[in-house]
Amino acid sequence: MALDSGASIVCPTLAVRSNVGVEVWSCENLSLQYAYKPNLPKEDCKNCRSISFSADGRYFAYSNGTEIKVLKTNDWAIECTLPRPKAFYLKFSPLGNYLATWELYTVTKDKPEGSCNMFIYELSSTLEMFATVLKNPTDWEPSWSSDESLFAIVIGGEALFYEISEDITSFLRYSRKIGGNRGAVVSLSPGACPPYVAVYTPGRKGGPSMCKLYKYPSLLPNQAIACKSFFQADRVDLLWNKRGSGILLFTSTEVDKSGASYYGNQALHFMATKGDSCSVPLSKEGPVHCVKWSPKATEFVVVYGFMPSKAALYNLKCDVIFDFGEGPRNCAYFNSFGNLLALAGFGNLPGNVEIWDTKKREIVTNIKCPDTTYFEWNPNGMYFATATTAPRLRIGNGFKVYHYSGSLVHETIWPQGQELLGIEWQKYPENQFAEPVITKIKPEGIKSSLPVASKKAYTPPHLRMIKEGKNPEQFMPRSQVKVNSTQAGFPVGRKGGLKGNRIKK
Repeated sequence: MALDSGASIVCPTLAVRSNVGVEVWSCENLSLQYAYKPNLPKEDCKNCRSISFSADGRYFAYSNGTEIKVLKTNDWAIECTLPRPKAFYLKFSPLGNYLATWELYTVTKDKPEGSCNMFIYELSSTLEMFATVLKNPTDWEPSWSSDESLFAIVIGGEALFYEISEDITSFLRYSRKIGGNRGAVVSLSPGACPPYVAVYTPGRKGGPSMCKLYKYPSLLPNQAIACKSFFQADRVDLLWNKRGSGILLFTSTEVDKSGASYYGNQALHFMATKGDSCSVPLSKEGPVHCVKWSPKATEFVVVYGFMPSKAALYNLKCDVIFDFGEGPRNCAYFNSFGNLLALAGFGNLPGNVEIWDTKKREIVTNIKCPDTTYFEWNPNGMYFATATTAPRLRIGNGFKVYHYSGSLVHETIWPQGQELLGIEWQKYPENQFAEPVITKIKPEGIKSSLPVASKKAYTPPHLRMIKEGKNPEQFMPRSQVKVNSTQAGFPVGRKGGLKGNRIKK
C-alpha cells in the first residue's frame, strides 16, 4: 500500500463497530483482504456507541456500554479504562494526552437540575480534569491548540479559555473569556502557538452576526485582527486550513425566507490571519452542499448549486482556479496529500464517485458506489473505503475498499440480522507515508458480489403485460375492472360517469 521512510510496508488497520461488538481488522502486506486476526482486539457488546483513533494513531478508544477502553496500537494492550458507561462521542486532543467524552444530558428526580455530560480525562493518570453541561451534540467538542497548552469551549454563550500547565488546578479556572450570545462558536487555529482565535457571535434583534479573529492572548475588542459581519446566519461552521493561516465561515439558516430552497440558505465567507476578508463568489444559485480545505492549505473546494450542482477549486484570494463542471454531487473528499479529490453524490443521489488528479486537473476515474453512507481515504492516500451503515440504512450493510483508479480490491457484506454501525481507518503521523505518484495503471481488482441495479427505464406492470400480449384486466379485482355502463343497463351521465337512480319517497 505504501512505503514509509524506513522502506517497510505499513498496512493501516480498520476499526469496525457493529450491533454485536467492536473489532479491529488488518490485512497482510498488500493483499488488502481485510479480516479479523486473533492478535487484534475484539469485544462482544451490543452498546458500542463510538470508536476513535488519536491523531497520531498511538491510541484507539471505544465505548462498550460499561466503560471506555483506551488501547495502545503498538501492541493493543489496554492503556486505561474510564468510568463513562453512557459515553456517546469520543474525541482525542491533538497530541493524544487527553480524551473528551460526551453523553446525553439527563434529568433525574435526585438531580432535577441535571448532571454534567461532557468530560475531559487525562490518559496517563485517568483523572477527570474537566466537566460541564453541554446539551447540544453538534457543538460539544473543545477546541485545542496544537501543543495542547490551551483549550477553549463555549459555555452559556461565553468563550472560555483554559491555559493548561502541570498544575492540575489549571482546568478548574479559565484564564480569559470573551462574552457573547447563546449560539456563539469558538475555534483555535492549528499550527502556530500561541494560536489564532476565531469567535462567532450570532446577531440579536435583527442585527448582523459577526466573526472576529484574534491572536491569543490579545482578546480585547479593539485587538481583533479581522472582522466579518453578515446577515442570514442561524449557525456557522468554522473551517481552518491546515496551516492556520485562513478560515472559511460556512453560514446557514434553517429557513429560506425567499422560499427558493427547502434546506434554508447558505453562504461562504473567507478570513485570513493577515486581516483580509471577503465573501466567496458562487456562480450558481442554490445551496452550498460541501466545503473542504485541501491538506496543502492553499486551496479549497466548494460543491454548490441546485442539481446538477457545480464544483470549483479556489485559491486563498477566493478566485476560481479550476471548474469541475456540473454533476450529481453533494460531497467532496481530499486524500491526505491533497493530490487526489473525490467528488461524490450520496444520500438521495445515485452514488457517483469521481476521482480527480488535482495537479494535472484531470479526472482519473468515475465509478458508482450506491447506498454509501460513509467515505474515508486510507492514510496512504491511494485507497478509499465506502460503507453502508445503520441506522441510515439497515439492509445491505457492509464496506468496500477501492484503489484510486476505481478497482475494487476488497468487499465485506455484513451478515443478515446484524448491523454495521461504523468503520474508521487507523491514523498515522504525517511523515509515515510518501505522497503517491498518480498513474493511469489500473491494478487488477475483484468483482462485487452485490447485484447491479438495472439501467432500463421503469415500465408499469399493466404496460408490461400489454407488451407481452396479456389482458391486465383479468388480474385486477372486480371493483377495479371498468364496466360498460350501457351494457349494464344504467343511463350514461353527461361526462361519461354513471348516473344513479334516485329513489322517490
